[in-house]
Amino acid sequence: MNSANHGSHLVDDGLNGLTYKVIGLAIAVHNDLGPGHREMTYHNAMHQRFIDARLAAEREPELLVLDENGNLVNFYLPDHRVEQVLLVEYKAHSFPLTNDEIAQCIDYFAASNCSVCLLFNFGRRRLEWKRLFPPQTILEHRQRRQR
Repeated sequence: MNSANHGSHLVDDGLNGLTYKVIGLAIAVHNDLGPGHREMTYHNAMHQRFIDARLAAEREPELLVLDENGNLVNFYLPDHRVEQVLLVEYKAHSFPLTNDEIAQCIDYFAASNCSVCLLFNFGRRRLEWKRLFPPQTILEHRQRRQR
């Protein structure tokens, strides 16, 4: 074990600190605006923070769901995709995040090759966030399709 990481509980998500930068930006937005705004307000504020931080962020990128014949059967629109590798979803609920919001992010994993999704809830007194990874079943399906 590397002595520098001894006792550390940080999970290496393979994105070289990008998730921590985005979490920091979200904390700054929440500290600045506080709870009580509509989701789009936080979405716009985060987009400006990405610009200011010189991070490439796509607004609502289309994640296409295609069948085996290449037919479009659905698409998803996460709030942002940062640096082509990190999905970000925002909520502005007065109640805590639920399994429904987590399921929405799992849909995004099924339609993309991203390996991390940050889910934020700006509507609470303290910013709520979760860092999510694709379930094993999705990872296995990706591997089968790549063969």
